[in-house]
Amino acid sequence: MQTRSQRYASLVFDKVSRYEEKEEKAKKYGSIAYRLPILVRKAGLAQALAFVDARRGEEGKELLSHLAEVVGKEDRENLLEFSRKAPLTDYMHLTYEVMAALDWFKRFSESVLGIEAGNNGEEGESG
Repeated sequence: MQTRSQRYASLVFDKVSRYEEKEEKAKKYGSIAYRLPILVRKAGLAQALAFVDARRGEEGKELLSHLAEVVGKEDRENLLEFSRKAPLTDYMHLTYEVMAALDWFKRFSESVLGIEAGNNGEEGESG
C-alpha cells in the first residue's frame, strides 16, 4: 500500500515528464506549476484555479486537468466547480489535497523541466 504522497509523486511525475521534450510548453507548464502554490496561499483555492483557467492558456488548462486527476476530481471542470460550490469543510480538505499535489508538481517542474526560482516569470502576471 502506498502513502498519499507516494501516489501523488508517481502520478505527477508521469504527467510532468510528458513535457520534458517540449521545450516551450515545458517552460510555460512548469512556470505555472511552480507559482500556483503561492497563488493558492495568497488568493485562495477557487480564485487561484479560476485565474489559471482563464489567464494561463492551454498549459494552464492542462495543468488543472492533471491536478484534477491527481486529487480525484475527474477533470478540470469538475475541479473548478467543486472549488466554487463545496461546503467549507470539503473546500478546506480539497485545498489541503491540492497543496499536497502541487508540492510534487513544483518539485518535478524544478527537477524534470529545469524551472528555477529566478527564471520562471511570465510577463504581465498578477496574483
